[in-house]
Amino acid sequence: MINAMTVDVEDYYHVSAFSDVISSKDWDGYESRVEHNTNKILDLFSRYRIKATFFVLGCVAENNPNLIKKIFNEGHEIASHGYSHQLIYNQSIKVFREETSRSKKILEDIIQKPIKGYRAASYSITLKSEWALDILAEEGFEYDSSIFPVKHDRYGMSNAPKLPYKLTTIEGNSIIEFPLSTLNIFGYALPVAGGGYFRLYPYAFTKFALNKINKKNNSFVFYLHPWEVDPDQPKINAGRLSKFRHYNNLHKCESRLHELLKDFKFDTMANVLCDLGIMETSNSNIMTE
Repeated sequence: MINAMTVDVEDYYHVSAFSDVISSKDWDGYESRVEHNTNKILDLFSRYRIKATFFVLGCVAENNPNLIKKIFNEGHEIASHGYSHQLIYNQSIKVFREETSRSKKILEDIIQKPIKGYRAASYSITLKSEWALDILAEEGFEYDSSIFPVKHDRYGMSNAPKLPYKLTTIEGNSIIEFPLSTLNIFGYALPVAGGGYFRLYPYAFTKFALNKINKKNNSFVFYLHPWEVDPDQPKINAGRLSKFRHYNNLHKCESRLHELLKDFKFDTMANVLCDLGIMETSNSNIMTE
């Protein structure tokens, strides 16, 4: 099975776990490491001949347009991660629409191709912010990967479908949803899609869980962030839970990623959706020869 490899392109100080101690107004005062870390991931993907979807923050793209061009020119898909990494359910409809449109335009101006995919900051499309899906459809996005079908304190829609599907929004619009992957264990949806869970679980368990999904002839989606391959990043003085979620096993992530790329087959999210027959081939913004 071919699975979707995705990268949420943000810096270590953008994460929602630190929003209580780092204001977005102060971001310019922190050392940016996103370009260096994203290049590490690009080198790794090149080594294993992997193509991926990079969900890029608009503010990162503004400051690093050459990085976005490099990602695109190496054959990866560019998608949107919003503009300022704010939780959608904490935003007004007006602000969300403005940021969504702004980010999409920034990315499209850089790569001169339509942006078709979107992923919310911290998977913050929940029952409280379902209205965001209508805005995504109205702004021209064709697929979303923001719904995590789990129970969690920051995100999750536990009753949502577990596999990619065409979703009808509250206002009757249509958009494709590629939910974050879970493993059903005794009726409980265990998140196994990557990120902090990839660093938390022993790799043998991650491999077992993802193999279970593939053996059912289903594709999974995997995600990570550039800061997760950077154990030497500056340490933020945040709450105990936030620090655990962010720093746990950072030193193991890159070596585990090597194993993952050897053990599974990956492609961009757009290509996987096309292979599944859910999206048309022409929807991809991947550079062609």
